[in-house]
Amino acid sequence: MNQKTAILVDSGTDVPPEFVKEHNLFVAPLKIIYKDGEFEDRLDITPQEIYNRLETEIPTTSLPSTERVISLFDRMVEQGYDTVLIITISSGLSGTHNMIRMLAEQYGKLAYHMVDTKNIGIGAGQQAMLAAELIANGEELDSILSKLDTSIRQSRIFFCLDTLEYLAKGGRIGKVSALLGSLLKMRPVITCNPEGIYETVAKVRGSAQALSKAISLAAAEAGKHLRYSIAVAHGSAVEEANRVMEELKRLVPKGVNYIRTDISPALSVHTGPGIIGITVQALPST
Repeated sequence: MNQKTAILVDSGTDVPPEFVKEHNLFVAPLKIIYKDGEFEDRLDITPQEIYNRLETEIPTTSLPSTERVISLFDRMVEQGYDTVLIITISSGLSGTHNMIRMLAEQYGKLAYHMVDTKNIGIGAGQQAMLAAELIANGEELDSILSKLDTSIRQSRIFFCLDTLEYLAKGGRIGKVSALLGSLLKMRPVITCNPEGIYETVAKVRGSAQALSKAISLAAAEAGKHLRYSIAVAHGSAVEEANRVMEELKRLVPKGVNYIRTDISPALSVHTGPGIIGITVQALPST
């Protein structure tokens, strides 16, 4: 049965491309919309291309196209799948989860199961990676869904932004908060709360101190679990991401996986360059 279960993610989950290819994951790309045209996340635009254009235009983002999602369902059926596990970024931050659920219901040719990760970026992607590995190991679907539910409730993300400007312009935080943060050089450490909505867990003066705080929070979180996976995601900050990963390996050296990835174009629209995110995924004990 499990060999016939496909996994569909949205591109905001930031599952590394090599993993997508190895495990035959299906990816529904979010859309990036400029005045002069639309692009599909990672298919025809890169994060760096967005950063390069931020000075002249901040684009908007949108849900995957209906046609693209339906074509992915069609490919699953053609490849012999009869069931799809749909794993998305937080429904509290995006309408993608509900949109794909409605399309799966209307499609009718595949049994489907929805997984709301209550997370963003690679914090969501790690749950898809766990699901793929459990399927590959021959686990039954009910067991997979139970383990994902536990992991989602116990996993955390911590991220630091180099600037609050893009969150403010995208309406994610108030402009007064962004202005105050800029004047005082205050930097928040942000997480996703149990409802999958952004929440500030610390405010620190200066970017370096905020990152140090995020690292210490992540290390403390990893210490709660027997088995865990660590990921570091970045927005055009490769050297900083490498340094953070080395520090985490030193502080919490018993991780099952250490993943480093960049942030998808659709997410980078709202964060701008310089973001560093750290995720601690709780893994099943067996």
